Amino acid sequence: MKLYGAPKPAPNPRRVRIFLAEKGIALDETPIDLMTREHKSPEHLARNSLGQVPTLVLDDGTAISETVAICRYFEETHPEPPLFGATPTEKAQVDMWIRRVEFQLMQPVGMFWRHAHPRTAALIRQYKDFGESNRATYANAQRWLDREMADGRPFIAGERLTMADICALSTVDFAHWIGLDLEADAPRLSAWHERMKARPSAEA
Repeated sequence: MKLYGAPKPAPNPRRVRIFLAEKGIALDETPIDLMTREHKSPEHLARNSLGQVPTLVLDDGTAISETVAICRYFEETHPEPPLFGATPTEKAQVDMWIRRVEFQLMQPVGMFWRHAHPRTAALIRQYKDFGESNRATYANAQRWLDREMADGRPFIAGERLTMADICALSTVDFAHWIGLDLEADAPRLSAWHERMKARPSAEA
């Protein structure tokens, strides 16, 4: 099989690399050069019609895209340690938190990147006022998540690291790279971030 991705700061390929590191799965990543728009080449579009990374191509030619879907494949083939939950309740909670992270944290970061960051100005038509408005949206999402963690749980979905934490870490680190930092009044979220950064998988 081949995993097509891109190096930091691209957040989505990094999600999969962190997941694989936490699973102890050794799989080399085949890099796709985003700067030269290799992800929009006919060869890559044949793997992923949206021209995105990461994409996993199995030995039988099946292509799987979208980070959560790729990680779910590896969860099924390598169930230990469980990173999508172990019980029906845990699995539902992890799914819930993945969705919340993607909509509450990742969406405003993505909108800021698309519409307010100078690196994307040459690629798309930007609506800068809308883009800048996402600073406040992201800040409020951090405060919300900080309140959610007031029960003392060490990870986003509970007592163990899950895919929800991996999604959040890649988002928070990418946000920092584009100029959106963690808020000073979100101390529990900041403490979570320090715990996540200390894990060897965070280097992926």
